[in-house]
Amino acid sequence: MKILYFSILSIAFVLSFLPAAISDDSHQDFVQCLILKSSSSISQVIYTPQNSSYTSVLQFSINNLRFDTPSTPKPIAIVKPVHESQIQTVIYCCKKHDIQMRIRGGGHDFEGHSYIAQVPFVLLDMINLRSISVDPVKATAWVQSGATLGELYYSIAQKSNTLAFPAGVWTNVGVTGHISGGGYGILRRKYGLAADNVLDARLIDATGRILDRKSMGEDLFWAIRGGGASSFGVVLSWKLKLVYVPEFVTVFQVQRTLEQNATEVLDRWQTVSPKLPKDVEIRVVASTVWKYMPNEDRKTVQDVGSGKLRDNAKKTVSLTFVGSFLGRQQGLLSLMKEKFPELGLVAQECSEVSYIQSVLLFSLFSATDSPVGLLNRTRPSIAFKAKSGFVDKPISREGLDGLCKILVQAAPGRTNFIFTSYGGKMDEISESATPFPHRAGTLYMMYMRVQTDGDTLSAMKWIRGLYEYLTPYATKSPRTAYLNYNDRDLGVNNNQDTSSYKQASIWGRKYFKNNFDRLVIVKSIVDPDNFFRHEQSIPPFS
Repeated sequence: MKILYFSILSIAFVLSFLPAAISDDSHQDFVQCLILKSSSSISQVIYTPQNSSYTSVLQFSINNLRFDTPSTPKPIAIVKPVHESQIQTVIYCCKKHDIQMRIRGGGHDFEGHSYIAQVPFVLLDMINLRSISVDPVKATAWVQSGATLGELYYSIAQKSNTLAFPAGVWTNVGVTGHISGGGYGILRRKYGLAADNVLDARLIDATGRILDRKSMGEDLFWAIRGGGASSFGVVLSWKLKLVYVPEFVTVFQVQRTLEQNATEVLDRWQTVSPKLPKDVEIRVVASTVWKYMPNEDRKTVQDVGSGKLRDNAKKTVSLTFVGSFLGRQQGLLSLMKEKFPELGLVAQECSEVSYIQSVLLFSLFSATDSPVGLLNRTRPSIAFKAKSGFVDKPISREGLDGLCKILVQAAPGRTNFIFTSYGGKMDEISESATPFPHRAGTLYMMYMRVQTDGDTLSAMKWIRGLYEYLTPYATKSPRTAYLNYNDRDLGVNNNQDTSSYKQASIWGRKYFKNNFDRLVIVKSIVDPDNFFRHEQSIPPFS
């Protein structure tokens, strides 16, 4: 009798926070279902729109402020499970009351698919499930799906200074979204992607079953490692294969402007970087900057750093060649002198650091900062639109010049364009080994981004124009894109259950090429009712 009394009080407490606009019977029944069905205190992790913590909980993991506006659709409830059984309860009650669910880890999906829907939905926020267990002897780690890359890197570094996991450089990115889209970082040319180094996984399917690799089968295990796990279930944790790195690595940065023959160096980089030894990786960051000229092309601008007006500024494009070498500085200098002398790398542009220090540097920390900073899940957020593409043939010099002309049109500090070299281990893995198909023959990946706060229409027009300009130089049949840089311009599903194979193929083949068909087959078997869905989720066959 006492248990029933407290259950009724819990229901009344949670329902009291439901706003009048959504307090119809179905939504009240849903929350009541969560509380009555759960075997744990789920009422403590339910947040509804009138709860004082609702907005802060929702905004905490929103990393694209373009989707943090008053008009952005909001969930009818947020659930932050602390027990796996609570996830099963959310799935059960969503299905019973015909309410869609979105799953959020780090919140870095570029189009907000993990926390936005155009229909009534519940947000399952995995942030509380983020424990990590590292076994340095077996060189493995189990990591729960709510953890970030920074939390993973920190945990590994606490156990070993010669073990690492080949994943991304932005440390507040969620582990699960990163792995389930492929996941690349500075070790890609040596060890491949994050998805290539997964040994096992635990997942809850649409029926509420908890599965591991053996019980889910190899097809589903294949699908969640690069095909977007949120199309197939809720990943609970991953077993990762850790890789070996030397005690010291060398990081370097070489900056050149157009006036310093940067385009010539980039032209050479296109063919050299994919063929370098696996221990070397080089990315190129193209930025529009102010260059201060003594007498010519004068223009009065405000110096962002000092806030002072300068009357001798000229816009130009700066190319920063950023990279790392799994070894000591002298070995890198000798290698680059032989393979890539055009870069002109000198000792003053290099630093020998530990691997975890290199992680800090590439994550915009200082090498002298404490690794504890990697545990910080919050970093400055901006409103932006991004796109991606792949290149399998070098862009002509004329094409590079045209690209720079478009980049220089943008306001300094508002755009970002990154070329990421491939080759090495990436060439050795089959296109069909995982759903991520961008392997042998790919020279590099392109990432482009523009801030959209202020004049959003102009920003969108600029980046779409840039993307269109690159059409002749990008991969063809299809023109491909990277799932983790999701882009609704490529196409979206219907909001209802009837997302067609034909409709999803428009965007699906750009992300997955021929692997899209196998993903649809897996989806049709494991989730034929399409419970796990969003605007770019894999559909089942109708």
